[in-house]
Amino acid sequence: MSGYMYPNEITLYWSVLIVLYPYITGLVAGAFILASLERVFRVEAVKPTYRLALLTAMAFLLVAPLPLLFHLGHPERSWEMYFTPHSTSAMAMFGYVYLWYLMAVLSFEIWLDYRREIVLLSQSSKGLLRLVYKIMTLGSTNIGERALHIDERVGWIVTLIGIPSAFLLHGYVGFIFGSLKSNPWWSSPLTPVVFIFSAMVSGIAAVMLIYMAITKLRRQPIDTRCVDTVAMYMFYIFIIDFSLEMLDLVHRIYEADESFRSLNFMAHTKLFFSQIVLQMFLGTLLPLILLFLTQIVQLSEIARKRIYAFSGCMILISVFAMRWNVVIGGQLFSKSFLGYTTYKVGLVTHEGLLVALGLILLPLFFLWVLLKLLPPWSESGASAAAD
Repeated sequence: MSGYMYPNEITLYWSVLIVLYPYITGLVAGAFILASLERVFRVEAVKPTYRLALLTAMAFLLVAPLPLLFHLGHPERSWEMYFTPHSTSAMAMFGYVYLWYLMAVLSFEIWLDYRREIVLLSQSSKGLLRLVYKIMTLGSTNIGERALHIDERVGWIVTLIGIPSAFLLHGYVGFIFGSLKSNPWWSSPLTPVVFIFSAMVSGIAAVMLIYMAITKLRRQPIDTRCVDTVAMYMFYIFIIDFSLEMLDLVHRIYEADESFRSLNFMAHTKLFFSQIVLQMFLGTLLPLILLFLTQIVQLSEIARKRIYAFSGCMILISVFAMRWNVVIGGQLFSKSFLGYTTYKVGLVTHEGLLVALGLILLPLFFLWVLLKLLPPWSESGASAAAD
């Protein structure tokens, strides 16, 4: 540390796990928004990613509360927030928002969309897998034309409800930071909105990359029209996200209150690489330029796909850097604006680098399990059973 720090500011209480928490919930919200393009807004071009987006959202949603649980000193007490609710605490209300989105929205929509395949697989599978699929039917085995039509209509309504629910799930995370007036790095009315749009961009980028990777691994041709459309929506939303971040930056520069000198010092020193290099240039300006070229220049399919893959990776890094700058960067300077501290990520501690890497990879394992149980491609075992 350097300068003058208050005693309670020397140690950073929010670690890299709190960085992962808004990052993972953002991927959930963005993936669901991509799925809603096909179900609600009838964008047929993105249909190959519809089911994959739902399963991706589910895989990341299952991991979303784990960073908070690992961060808690007594994670076994987390259930108490359900029985002793505190309506004035945004963090305490997360449990209800999470359960609503997990059980009433995402799980229900996946079940409705896959109900026909689940019933067919419960009849064609053998052994333990047959029991698993029978449980997943929830006793509903009617797959007649009228029943499937009802499933489609109810699923549309659930998706319609899920869009504001996705905004609520991640928007409230930005609300937590934006409502902390004691920290000038976070206290901005634009923070929740920036969090929502950056979440949409990162979730769409993640689904696009997963779709391209899985298609390659299955040795199937990538639907060029699909990735072109997904990249187009990602580009448009990314422009809005970038505009909002620039608006927030210009507002801070114009206002130039007593905290501006400290924030400016942080951006040029301790956060120069994560904010200026990673977030702004490599993660924002470079992908925007490349995606803009794909919209105005007639490039080959291979060139466009490579640009999409590279831009998607850079966007994911940029959004993670943004979360890092908000969570970690907001704790590196004193409220006296006269002192600064540092943060070093441990390796094998309960909030260290290995735990963080494990939590990043865990959703991919859950997604692999979900893809085995509920294949999102048309040539699944259910289709074979139907034939």
